[in-house]
Amino acid sequence: MLRTMLPDWVFDDGDRRFMALALAEAEAAALRDEVPVGAVVVAGERVVGRAGNRRRELSDPSAHAEVLALRGAAAELGDFRLSGCTLYVTLEPCAMCVTTCRQARIGLVVWGAPDPKAGACGSVVDLAGEPRLGPALAHRGGLEAEPARRLLESFFAKRR
Repeated sequence: MLRTMLPDWVFDDGDRRFMALALAEAEAAALRDEVPVGAVVVAGERVVGRAGNRRRELSDPSAHAEVLALRGAAAELGDFRLSGCTLYVTLEPCAMCVTTCRQARIGLVVWGAPDPKAGACGSVVDLAGEPRLGPALAHRGGLEAEPARRLLESFFAKRR
């Protein structure tokens, strides 16, 4: 098990509720023939941003679920600083998404499945904790990891 993945008991009912919304965004992405990753940004108990991957649809290499959800949250709150917010995402964020979270000053990232190919919260590289980039990005991994992993595996099995 990846050192950044935590046991299920660490997460509370609110975490599970918001990750369920992120999983729904991932499922919707799969229906659009996008890699099934979903993200939800929460301020307090209010969802202020949500998205699934849209790279193909928008012909935009930066249209990852996390980036789109963060953009939506910044627009909703009228500020790029999301320091009081939590990002729930179904897959461990990549380097671009971790850096975007750090730039947005997101308070916490809760992610599902580890990404052994591009994960930047410890799977491949630990940009979340890199001290040269400023204060570390708080994150917890492993919430609903199995459903997120199964969704990704099913999507890629159909493409082969």
